[in-house]
Amino acid sequence: MLIIENIAKHVSLTTEEQLLVLALFENKQFKAKTILLKEGEICTHSFFVLKGILRSYTVDENGVEHVMSFACPGWWIADMYSYLSQRPGQLFIEVNEDAEVFLLSKENQEKLYLQVPKLERYFRILIENSLVANQQRLIDNMSFTAEARYDKFSKKYPELIHCLPQKQIASYIGVTPEFFSKMKARLLKK
Repeated sequence: MLIIENIAKHVSLTTEEQLLVLALFENKQFKAKTILLKEGEICTHSFFVLKGILRSYTVDENGVEHVMSFACPGWWIADMYSYLSQRPGQLFIEVNEDAEVFLLSKENQEKLYLQVPKLERYFRILIENSLVANQQRLIDNMSFTAEARYDKFSKKYPELIHCLPQKQIASYIGVTPEFFSKMKARLLKK
């Protein structure tokens, strides 16, 4: 099972611990375009993707979406500020393509920490990896050209390039869809 494989990359669980983990997750399926979380809501669950793609984004005062992250099978996604603080968040989380996910409530995550202490290590590692990735993305956005950011995205997430709408990739790398289209045309000519 994908979630057990994901956990096993960082910590080893007994069969009994695996069953306990699985018992505290809720399995759900969602259709594309389903909004799982809206800005201003409290994020009560984190989502582990089994199938499909989810994305998180914000919407500015002009109604422009700014993609923060994508989540493919084997990845987690949540509004971490809201999830950890249990305060209203700033992110939307939407299903990009039909998805099957495991939902983990904040309450059940705390139960896992108590009943399977190794999982605190697992989630700490995930949070550390996320922090490093977000720091690198911030540095890349300040230091790299749009072309370099797109090239890095393409190499890091080759499975996403053909699955995502171009406007979402443009938003993720921090450019308008129009600029992105012109940039890709230039890249194809090279």
